[in-house]
Amino acid sequence: MSRLFLCDVTEIAPGTPTKIEVEDLVLAVFKIEDAIYAIDDQCTHGPGSLSEGELDGHYIECDFHQGGFDVRTGEPVVPPCMIPIRTYEVTVENGQVFIDRERPAVACANKLGVEAHA
Repeated sequence: MSRLFLCDVTEIAPGTPTKIEVEDLVLAVFKIEDAIYAIDDQCTHGPGSLSEGELDGHYIECDFHQGGFDVRTGEPVVPPCMIPIRTYEVTVENGQVFIDRERPAVACANKLGVEAHA
């Protein structure tokens, strides 16, 4: 397991994308209801930063071409985005947020009732 500490839960505002840089990763992190999601910050379509985008429910809109992704699975949901974004499995322990850089959140999609495509 390649576990990385991201931040304290209190550093992530509900419903607002948060940009976190750790080691060689730049991530967009989201707190939606009682869950926390982490994805790569760089849009797969162009130079957009997803942490600068607008969050609508579980969907993040890229600030560059307004394409969008489901933050739970990384699946593109609004064109022109066609390539899924990398997701990370998130765990919270004692108020601290961690990711496993080797385990995508898509592996957890069935727990959410979300259809995931590899």
